[in-house]
Amino acid sequence: MTSSIPAVATRPAEGSALQAVLLDMDGTLVETEDLWWEAEVEVFAELGHTLAEEHRAVVIGGPMTRSAAYLIKVTGARITVPEVSRRLNATFAEKIDGEVPLTPGARRLLTELAAHGVPAALVSATHRRIMDSVLRSLGPENFAVTIAGDEVERTKPHPEPYLTAARRLGAEPHRCVVVEDTATGVTSAETAGCPVVVVPSLSEIPPAAGRTIVGSLEDVDLPFLRSLIAPVHRR
Repeated sequence: MTSSIPAVATRPAEGSALQAVLLDMDGTLVETEDLWWEAEVEVFAELGHTLAEEHRAVVIGGPMTRSAAYLIKVTGARITVPEVSRRLNATFAEKIDGEVPLTPGARRLLTELAAHGVPAALVSATHRRIMDSVLRSLGPENFAVTIAGDEVERTKPHPEPYLTAARRLGAEPHRCVVVEDTATGVTSAETAGCPVVVVPSLSEIPPAAGRTIVGSLEDVDLPFLRSLIAPVHRR
């Protein structure tokens, strides 16, 4: 389902229904979900607690404050949310020091969007400090807008992050395709009114109206993304 990428950049066809592509970061574009869990396990081990695997499905894709509060509650650790959040971010930052592996198809998709002049936004629940580190691997030039979890009042699963990205791009949410990998992110995008492409990472996402599930980003290209919106606007 991949398309060839031209040698020179071209603009989208006049009147193209797709205005922008909004992409999640962890698990969607970069292979970092395992690293986040490793960081959480290490930090709570230092506090004298063992995290059960069952907790992983709850915290995956979630904002730092929600994940930290949940893990404190289930373990009974005597630590505040701000402090454990600081320790989690520091531990994770150590793990991604250097190059971060991209998911299959991520580099090609970003290159294709840039080549065709389709604006892309990076929208994550991860804090800005971590996002900027990961952007060194993703290429900050590939994104017209980046939204970090600590830059919005209400992060995922609230729609604010995706609504903010669309607004900054001057785009209508229903004409922006979101690419996500977790239920938390999918809820955020769908509540914002965006059609969603789901590339499940560690948890299964059930089919639903306005939601397209694929095996990996290798299955996603620009004609495919345009097809998710164009039929609605050709009536």
